[in-house]
Amino acid sequence: MVIPAVIAALDKVSYMYPRSPEPVLKDISLEIYKGEFLGVIGPTGAGKTTLCLTLNGIVPQFFGGRFFGHATVVGLDTLEHPISTLAQHVGMVFEDPETQITATSVENEIAFALENLKVPREDIMARIPRVLEAVRLEGTEKKHPHELSGGQKQRLAIAAGLALQPDLLVLDEPTSQLDPVGAQEVFATVRELNKALGMTIVMVSHAAEEMAEHADRLAFLVHGMVLKTGTPDELYSEIEYLEANDLRPPQVASTFYLIGKAGRAVPRIPVRLDQGLRTLAALRQNGRGHAHPPALVPQPRIPGGEPLLSVKDVHHIYPNGVHALNGVSLDIHAGEYVLIIGQNGAGKSTLVKHFLKLLEPAQGEVRVGGIDTRTLTVGELARRIGYVAQNPDQQIFNATVWDEVTFALKNLGYTREETATRATESLEAMGLLEQRDRHPLALSKGDRARVVIAAILAMRPEIIIFDEPTTGQDYRGARSILEISRTLHALGKTIIVITHQLYLMPEYAERVIVMGKGTILLDAPIRQAYHEIELLNSTCLTPPQAVFLARALGDRSVYPLLTPQEVAACVTGQPIVGQA
Repeated sequence: MVIPAVIAALDKVSYMYPRSPEPVLKDISLEIYKGEFLGVIGPTGAGKTTLCLTLNGIVPQFFGGRFFGHATVVGLDTLEHPISTLAQHVGMVFEDPETQITATSVENEIAFALENLKVPREDIMARIPRVLEAVRLEGTEKKHPHELSGGQKQRLAIAAGLALQPDLLVLDEPTSQLDPVGAQEVFATVRELNKALGMTIVMVSHAAEEMAEHADRLAFLVHGMVLKTGTPDELYSEIEYLEANDLRPPQVASTFYLIGKAGRAVPRIPVRLDQGLRTLAALRQNGRGHAHPPALVPQPRIPGGEPLLSVKDVHHIYPNGVHALNGVSLDIHAGEYVLIIGQNGAGKSTLVKHFLKLLEPAQGEVRVGGIDTRTLTVGELARRIGYVAQNPDQQIFNATVWDEVTFALKNLGYTREETATRATESLEAMGLLEQRDRHPLALSKGDRARVVIAAILAMRPEIIIFDEPTTGQDYRGARSILEISRTLHALGKTIIVITHQLYLMPEYAERVIVMGKGTILLDAPIRQAYHEIELLNSTCLTPPQAVFLARALGDRSVYPLLTPQEVAACVTGQPIVGQA
């Protein structure tokens, strides 16, 4: 038996940030083997990012705080060697590529760190084409990084790290802001570097399906502790254990767990889609997995009357000449729950900004309640349409929760009594009334999002837009925000959600608008839209794994299934209750 070489090791590592009341990392012992792809998984707040920063000495050298135990990378103690030395052995790629890219061309971006390390120019010029080929960005040398797609920008960030020729490449949630195809590009690129170049990879991600597909081994963190390590097959098949610790398993694993729970013999829970399709075929061949038509698949509600929001032949051209919207027309009626999807750059956010009059059409018109938005002020629209941004911190600028929620009401001239009544009602609805005197930024990210929603609710808008509300959230946090959207919908609000995380939405959305290259490619009920696989692929989207399993059961007109629960019920002929 060959014992793999250890490239990095943490030995009883604990760490406390300055002024932190408790450790973020707690007695972690973990060996990382040369040439492996180690996935780091766990709920938000588990300490995953801090673990990454420990590997290149940023923790504790940059942040300070209290550090216990030992951490070594390629034999170098991370406390005894400066960050600049460790950076030559450990490359880092962070969640948002925009925060890492500073140069005006692709080749200059790659050269920047090398120049700082005084690498000879001839070596720099030799490395640039090699790393661009490795991440499949050949021919983009002279392009400005802003001309690249989201997936390409992240691959550029990887190329810049790769140019340093590190022994270990660490990636912290590198795909959370990308559309599904961009995310797949990054995973495929990283796996190629791992296999072809033998580079050791450590990647943090909530993307369970992709981690199951690509990682060799997983380390499961909860509350700063490594609870388990093992292969994706080992960890992702422990469904109840994962759910008890707020971690989402891949959909294919959830589906077969539910099938087994309903009494069908499943020899082993598959964690990858190809395994799941083979297991399903075997079940059906053995006569244990006959498909039963689903009972009571809900029919889409057909709204009537005048639209609440109407867009007619809208075009928009940005100053740089990009034609972001090309004749978009749609109607949204009161009380609908609409999902808008499409690749990065499809025009989703541009369209929503027209709803809010943050942008005005070069051609066409937008009407809210029958009124042309060109005749309304942004403040008047704010009373009718609320907007929850992807990052709640971008919408928070007051020193207390109460001041944040009352700010817009005061500026719009509401009386003190009306302001207090509305603010109290919205804070109670969000479960934040007891936090009214706290600084919003002292709250968790999920609660900060609730503060933003409370401020919007106080305006009593008819329409609430959630723009990528689940980015950077773990499964529990994402579901928490979407449950708020469901509650608001039940109260009669019209809900519009933009997201790339399609697996989250079948329980919530009724209607899907698919955008691509500034146009609407499809406007259909969610049960139809999710099964239009070729069309979704054309705009860099991939439906959830449950859709592929459902299609393996029969004709989509008979089985318009979207979730693991529905597929399991169809296979077993029994209603499936609860999550998995």
